[in-house]
Formats: sequence, structure tokens, C-alpha cells
Amino acid sequence: MTSTARMEPSPWRVGALRILAPRSATAPEQSYVNATKAFCPFLTPSVERGLTSWTVYGIVPGAGPEEIEAAVFEAAVESAERVRKSSRGPSGHLVCENLVVEGASRGELDWPHWALKNLYVGVGLMFGKFWTGETGASRSGVPLPVPSFTFLSVRPAVRRRDPYFLDDTPALAEVIRDAEDDGRDVFAGLSRDWKEIKKWSSTLPRPARP
Repeated sequence: MTSTARMEPSPWRVGALRILAPRSATAPEQSYVNATKAFCPFLTPSVERGLTSWTVYGIVPGAGPEEIEAAVFEAAVESAERVRKSSRGPSGHLVCENLVVEGASRGELDWPHWALKNLYVGVGLMFGKFWTGETGASRSGVPLPVPSFTFLSVRPAVRRRDPYFLDDTPALAEVIRDAEDDGRDVFAGLSRDWKEIKKWSSTLPRPARP
């Protein structure tokens, strides 16, 4: 997937992550994206307009699990704030940022994903978590494409559809139905330090199922 759409540059390194492929409209695996289009009606128009972006990170040698979590979280916050800004423009509902982390497992994404969901749900952002070899099925029981890489995805909420994706967290599903981005600082009253954010997110009601 390629596009001539201009993309903002990304820093070469974020904590324990380093940039392997700068932010662009080129996906790390075209076949996976093509297969996913059948399950997401917004993906094709997003790709055609150059509004789906990908940044590929690698893990700095020797980095520990919490260092990786912290870096994933920080990189995702940068993307989330970019999505908030971009979603106010033309076709803003089609904006989607994806952060690929080569060498990461689901475990390094779990806590950052959980914290991000809770921080940004009130301003109408959705975060997806996908990992190498993940299997699942659509609402109709059709097997979903299996990713060959691990990544986080962030996009504006689609309020008529997204409560379904949050049915294991009913409180978040209720918030997303009426969420509007009022420009608030989602960190108001919270530290940006990952250890503090992780501690805070660990106090929140966990999903009803794995």
C-alpha cells in the first residue's frame, strides 16, 4: 500500500523502541491489510485517501518488559494526539494510525493498551491490539485474518458500531456511545510516568473475559 500523502516525521527512537520504518502509508504486509478490508468498511476508503499510516519499531537490545511497555505507551500517546488533531479535518473519521513493534508479543502490549483505552475513551478514540498469530472470528463467525506482526491501532470511534467491541468493558462501551473530543488533557490529574500510569490503570475494572 503506497500513497503520496505527506506524513509527519517520527523521532528515530522512543525510549526502548527505535524506528525501523518511519511513519508512512506503507503497510508492513499488504496481504494482511487487503484481507482485513473485507471486515472493516472504513479501511478501503481510509487507505485510498492516504489516511491509514504505519510506523514500524524495533526493540532496543537489552530492554526489559517494563521499558518496552513504557516506550509503546509513549509512542501510542504521540499517535493518539495526532489522530485527535487529524480527525477534525476532512474525512477525519477515516484516520487510523498503526504502531508495529517487531519482536514484541501480546504481553508487551497488554498494559499500554488497557491504559490507553481508559485514558482516551472520553474523547472518542478507539485502540486495537493485534499480535503475531492471533486468531479470532467476526460477529458472523467468519475467521479473521491472522496477523504476522504485533501492533497497536488507534482511530476515532464509530459510535454506532464500537460499543460492540467494548462489550467486555460495559462502562467503556457506555462512554464511547456519547464521547466527543472537547480538547481536554486526558492526563489531567495524572502523572505521565509509565509506572504511575500502570499503577493507576491496574485499579480500573478489568474486562469481563480475557
